[in-house]
Amino acid sequence: MMKSLRRCATIARRQPAGRSLSTSARRAAEEVRIVEVGPRDGLQNEKRSIPLKTKIELIRRLSGTGVRNMEAGSFVSPNADVLNHLLGHPPSSPLPIAYNFLVPNLKGLEKFLASNNGSSERGHEPAPVTSPQDPNAPPTPPPSPKRDGDDEPAPITSTQDPNEMPSDPVEPMKSSAPKHTMEISLFTAATEAFSKANTNCTIAESLERCKPIVSLAKSKDIRVRGYVSVALGCPYEGPDVAPSKVAEIAATLLEMGVDEVSVADTTGMGTAPKTQELLKTLMAAGISNKDIALHLHDTFGQALVNTVVGLEQGIRTFDSSVAGLGGCPFSPGATGNVATEDLVHCIHGLGAKTGVDVEKMAEVGAWISGELGRANDSRAGKALLARMSSKS
Repeated sequence: MMKSLRRCATIARRQPAGRSLSTSARRAAEEVRIVEVGPRDGLQNEKRSIPLKTKIELIRRLSGTGVRNMEAGSFVSPNADVLNHLLGHPPSSPLPIAYNFLVPNLKGLEKFLASNNGSSERGHEPAPVTSPQDPNAPPTPPPSPKRDGDDEPAPITSTQDPNEMPSDPVEPMKSSAPKHTMEISLFTAATEAFSKANTNCTIAESLERCKPIVSLAKSKDIRVRGYVSVALGCPYEGPDVAPSKVAEIAATLLEMGVDEVSVADTTGMGTAPKTQELLKTLMAAGISNKDIALHLHDTFGQALVNTVVGLEQGIRTFDSSVAGLGGCPFSPGATGNVATEDLVHCIHGLGAKTGVDVEKMAEVGAWISGELGRANDSRAGKALLARMSSKS
């Protein structure tokens, strides 16, 4: 364990002074970034095949809720229908969205690039595959209003319920289609058993597979997100995953050029003390919390508790899935991702901002649950819908 931790510290010392493996701009403490994973990670565990029309409609509806980052699909199979649709028919949204696609290997990335380049041949302007603005930077706010006869801006204070969304939300851009961007993600695992079950290779082999993907992506200015699965518990090796191993893998991905690492509690085994220990180990290894996201599942009802721990440790990016969609086919018994509605309600209740309209998100959660014929796993979503119904 100490050997792995020392290796991470060595990697950190090799970075330029002041970088600390950080690739992200500073974000105000009250700004929290939500990565909506419902269309990809959320739907992958559904037992029946999901029609393309349903996937596209889910993305369209989610795009109107204020989320700025979304997992839209994958290139596990050669099908590029979702990406082709987004390139040809960009969804309306209040702000530009970074749509992310999972690529399991180099062929997947090549297919992604071919689809994006091919859009121009079909008469569509190719979507940029990178964003000029760091995804961690909050949107530029409008100037603060001034009082009559006063040169100073009015104080930004409010007694309004933090969960209550503005009655007049930002209007979608009407002059032209929003300038969405396309990004990619790749994954590895924190235990050998899970890596072999999920990707049929060792951790070391999976990291070697990542290198050419990251290299090609960076040569094309594509932003890359990495995932480390089973960081807080493995269905095969148990709940005690070494935090130093997770730190070693995360440091290796960042050293390759990955822009952000999402540390995943794939099984939902994480507890508050274990989450705190993991995050402290990552930081002790020289990894900036600005380069880390938390991807939490709610199998044992601990996702929001672990979210608060993450916030206390300085994490400001969290993955979630509308209506709690998801699970993991390689983790028996694991329930869905933390519901976006629950996560946003919790974060707003703590006084932070996400830019997500939680009531619109609740409506999307109800819709997709109905489409899939499954229960809505968001407690906050169901409560908000009941309150909205009583007011109408």
